[in-house]
Amino acid sequence: MIIRTLQEAEKTARRVVSENWESTRLLLKGDDMAFSFHITTIYASTETPIWYQNHLESVYCIEGKGEIETVDDGKIYPITPGTLYILNKHDKHLLRAKTQLKLACVFNPPLHGKEVHDGNGGYPLDAEEITDGASK
Repeated sequence: MIIRTLQEAEKTARRVVSENWESTRLLLKGDDMAFSFHITTIYASTETPIWYQNHLESVYCIEGKGEIETVDDGKIYPITPGTLYILNKHDKHLLRAKTQLKLACVFNPPLHGKEVHDGNGGYPLDAEEITDGASK
C-alpha cells in the first residue's frame, strides 16, 4: 500500500511548475500502477493549448470556473466543480481558466514525473523520473 498526502508531496520534486499551471504528481509510473494521478492548478485568466498524442486523460474539476474547446469542431464546454471531462480520443483542445482551476487528473500511460508540455501541447512517453524517496 502507498500512502501520500498532497501537503507533503507539494514540498517535494513531485510539484512541477509551468507557465500556466502547476501539478503535484501523487502517483507516477515508478509506483507500478497502470496510471498516474495528479492534483493540478491552472492559473486564472490563462489559455493552454493541449494535445496529448501519447496519453489518455480524465480530469475532474474540484474548484474554479473555466472551459474546454475542442479544436477539431470548435465546441466549447463549461468546466465547473463536479465536471468530469475525458480525453478518450487524444483530443486536441484549448483549456481556458476563467478563475483558478483545481483539477484531479488521471493519465494512462502513467507519467514519469518531470514532464511539461512540449511544442505540440503534449507529454513525451519517456521522461526523467522523480525519485524523492517517498514511501511505496
